[in-house]
Amino acid sequence: MPTFNQIKAILSQKTVGIAGAGGLGSNCAVSLIRSGVGKLIVADYDRVSPENLNRQFYFRKQSGMKKVDALRENLHKICPGCLLQMHDTWVTKENIDLLFSVCDVVVEAFDEAEQKSMLIEYMLTNLPDIPLVAASGMAGFGRTELIKIVQSVNLYVCGDEESEISEENPPLAPRVSIVANMQADIVLQLLLKDAF
Repeated sequence: MPTFNQIKAILSQKTVGIAGAGGLGSNCAVSLIRSGVGKLIVADYDRVSPENLNRQFYFRKQSGMKKVDALRENLHKICPGCLLQMHDTWVTKENIDLLFSVCDVVVEAFDEAEQKSMLIEYMLTNLPDIPLVAASGMAGFGRTELIKIVQSVNLYVCGDEESEISEENPPLAPRVSIVANMQADIVLQLLLKDAF
């Protein structure tokens, strides 16, 4: 088994893109930075909201801040020297290449189904050599035995693929964090698969 220093030496040379900095994206980013990934490219247009602090890696005093600015602040508290390229922007078909074509792996961390589909379709069609780690189905609580990883060529989907977010089935920290960390773990597997 490789040592942590050997793992960090490899990961420090890697770049991971994260599309979305909410519950999935912020928690995934924390795990990747703690593991030693060298550079993150994060894109999100939204602001920190007190209503979402139940599942996102932000703090009450950051309410109203742009998510990319708040996440940069928090990640630098974990790893002051980490390289972060933060983009306060919508991710669209027109800017995906500009944002993520230099990445070794990209993480899909959107809330909206339309955005998820758009990114997946674009990546699989136009950037098929870059693995994409997506998520589907993490609302509610319990039923963790249903959370799984489904792979199709260079697309990896984490979640139970069925639990839709609603008033009666809200996204809560445990299941959101489990899926975000599954995404981070797949990213690490992909980045390290040929190293040892």
